[in-house]
This record gives sequence, structure tokens and C-alpha cells, in this order.
Amino acid sequence: MTKFGKIILFLVVLVLLAVAVFFLQKEPKEEIVEVPIDISTGTMPAMEGNVNDLVSLSIDPNSTVSGVVSFEGSVKGGYFFEGNIQINILAVDQSILKAGYANAKTDWMTAEPVEFQGSIDLTGLPVGPAYFEIHNDNASGLPENDKSILIPIMIE
Repeated sequence: MTKFGKIILFLVVLVLLAVAVFFLQKEPKEEIVEVPIDISTGTMPAMEGNVNDLVSLSIDPNSTVSGVVSFEGSVKGGYFFEGNIQINILAVDQSILKAGYANAKTDWMTAEPVEFQGSIDLTGLPVGPAYFEIHNDNASGLPENDKSILIPIMIE
């Protein structure tokens, strides 16, 4: 190889090395999730989903929660299967942070409101806005049978 060829090869390797270093040092883009905060109150919207199915819940919308949270409530419209109802804690983008369940306190095989109770451990979850989700225990697994109620909370 000639002296000129060696110089060209050296320059090509140097350029490739510089490009590799440039791309390896680039920080990955963080996905920005916009939190729908009401500027006047500093809170998220009241509730989402099948809100008319919720009769009562011991956790108020936009309440601050932490640690092990015990709750009770009442919901109508066939959310239970074998006496269980799904309770999830969701991130603002509605991905599941913590999955759980609650148990019926009254007859769950009715179209009337059914009382339930349970607890969920929020220890170690990210601090900030989230959702407390009441989700039907959909035994069919079919998406068209899914129902849920989202209650905004603040994890502390």
C-alpha cells in the first residue's frame, strides 16, 4: 500500500471513529407525557371512563395517597367475577404501575350496586399524578367487554 493509501485509510478510520463517538454520547430522547392538569386548581380532571357505574369510593379524586392504602366502595354494572374486582394503579399514560384486586362485601351476582373492599401497596411507585383504576374482572378477555373507572390521585 502506498503512503497516500495509508493516509486515506487512516482518515476514513478516524472519521468513522468520530461518528461512532458522536452517536454513542447522544442522550436517548425521553418520552414526554403531558399530564392534563387544571391550572386553576393544580389537579387532574375529576374522573374518566364509566363514571356513572361508580356509586361510592373512600378515595376522593385528586387525593394524596402513600404506603398501603385501604379502600372501600360500591359499583354497579357487573364488574365482578367470582367475587373479585380488579384494582390497578396506572401511570398518567395509563400503563399499569401496580395490579391488584378487591373483594365483594355483598352479593356480587346482581345488577344492583355491589360493595367491595381491599388494599393496595403504593410503596416504591413513582411520586406524582396517577390513576386509581376500578376495572371489571373480564372473564371473557374480550376488549369489547372491558369497563373501567379512572380516579386521579397523587402518589406521595
